[in-house]
Amino acid sequence: MGPTIPSPMSRPSQRGQRGQAAVEAALTLPLAVFMVLGTLQLFLMLQARLLTEHAAFNATRAGSLSQGSCKRMLDAALVSVLPAIARTDSPEKLRDAYVRYRDNRFDPATDDRRSGPVIWIFRKLGIRNAIAGGRDDAQFDDPDRPHQLDRTRLETTVVFWYPMRIPFANWVMARSTLAAWGLGNYAAQNPLMPAQNAQWTRERTPTEVQAGVLGEFKARTMAGEYVFPIQATAAMRMMTPAMKRAGFFDQPNCGGP
Repeated sequence: MGPTIPSPMSRPSQRGQRGQAAVEAALTLPLAVFMVLGTLQLFLMLQARLLTEHAAFNATRAGSLSQGSCKRMLDAALVSVLPAIARTDSPEKLRDAYVRYRDNRFDPATDDRRSGPVIWIFRKLGIRNAIAGGRDDAQFDDPDRPHQLDRTRLETTVVFWYPMRIPFANWVMARSTLAAWGLGNYAAQNPLMPAQNAQWTRERTPTEVQAGVLGEFKARTMAGEYVFPIQATAAMRMMTPAMKRAGFFDQPNCGGP
């Protein structure tokens, strides 16, 4: 028997099936791409979360040993998170990275238009518990003065404005987070399912976020600076008295609002 010749009637059906497959692929491709890029972005954010935990501990320890010096606390936190934003795989590269970010700000020329602070530090000890020096300097942790015990505990919350660098995934995550935190619903075309509109709205129980972070996150996102505020908290006994002078506890926070 010779080869079977396909019937001309079957060709339109085959073309229709190929066309349907192409349409289905086009509709599901954005979601498939996001699954890959989003997974990579989440993994990088998990690494950044671990670095932020380390930064919170180091910043609190630096403050404990330096009478609450903002400069030392910011430096300790910044060096801890540098591996997430720059190469630090050699002493020279670590030095260069610190010099680049030592002012605690992104460089728009090299950081994809990002320009805001890298680190915010919120401190619970506060101005009212700091001292001006003198006799209290030596007795700030005297156990016989229980009314002053709150001066000996420094609680620090570090906010790392982690730069999301994975394209497409960064936009989706930023806009969906804005909606989840009640900063702006999104009801335009769904970037993951182009055939339908998105319904990204506020969560019933939104994530607890440090005061001041919400407004900053919205402002940066709307400006096209895709960063995510990763928070971590640590507490430690003060080894030195918290001093009420410029650069120390003249203000409660460091690098923040």
